[in-house]
Amino acid sequence: MTGWRYCPRCGSPLVHEHGRVECGACGFVHYANSAPTASAFVLDDAGHVLLARRAYEPDAGLWDVPGGFLEEGEDPTEGLRRELLEETGLTIAPGDFVGAFTDTYGDGPAATAVLNLVWEGSIVAGEPAPADDVSELRWFPRGGLPHDEELAFRWLAPTLRAWASGA
Repeated sequence: MTGWRYCPRCGSPLVHEHGRVECGACGFVHYANSAPTASAFVLDDAGHVLLARRAYEPDAGLWDVPGGFLEEGEDPTEGLRRELLEETGLTIAPGDFVGAFTDTYGDGPAATAVLNLVWEGSIVAGEPAPADDVSELRWFPRGGLPHDEELAFRWLAPTLRAWASGA
């Protein structure tokens, strides 16, 4: 919220407090909440994980797990199913919860704080085909994951490696 200088309601200068901005003129308050996402480590019968190459910024061209932002009020596992269908053409069943991981989406003052909710997932129906904001889908064995510099976002490399090692 470092880029926030003026109140969107009345145009007065904003005061930056820890984790929020306030307008002394009209009382507007905005909290710096993380935007939730839902993603999956989709596994095939051989235990390979499906990764998606990002078609657009941020981190265009890097590998990511399929998933995306939840819609307002959306149940996280429903959002997970929706995002996976949009990006891969797959209907999945969420499995074990891998964890929740914080990061930022984008750079500079426009960057958004995110809370990434990650599950394992198994395919119920469909064949993987890149769609939406994905340029390529590929299956990777646990021992043959892309190098860290080929993975999108700071949270993904350590999380994927810990998951692959069974930690």
